[in-house]
Amino acid sequence: MKRLSRPGEGEVLLLTANRLLDGRIVWLGEGEHWRESIAEAKRFSYEEAGPALERALAAAAQKEIVAIYEVVAHDTQPPEPVTAREVIRAHGPSVHPDFSYDDALARTSAQEKERAQ
Repeated sequence: MKRLSRPGEGEVLLLTANRLLDGRIVWLGEGEHWRESIAEAKRFSYEEAGPALERALAAAAQKEIVAIYEVVAHDTQPPEPVTAREVIRAHGPSVHPDFSYDDALARTSAQEKERAQ
């Protein structure tokens, strides 16, 4: 296994991957369930991330997840990745705000609330 990135002061590690069925970027959350929102990602220390990554890799085929790796993020709410590449992966394409994952989730929630009324 490759050596993990070491987070700096005020940083944590997150585990990310792609869902095999639709290619969606996912984040490992509580209970070792994969989530679409970085806000639901479980935060790991350097010492915790190695064993968590090994468990995730072992269960990858069963959970239909590919390309699992760690991401260094600022320990904020929600966590914010350190690199531009991971910021784009976390929040969606940068070509237009309507295509962002965060905006899509907000629109979906608003539509569900309207239907419930």
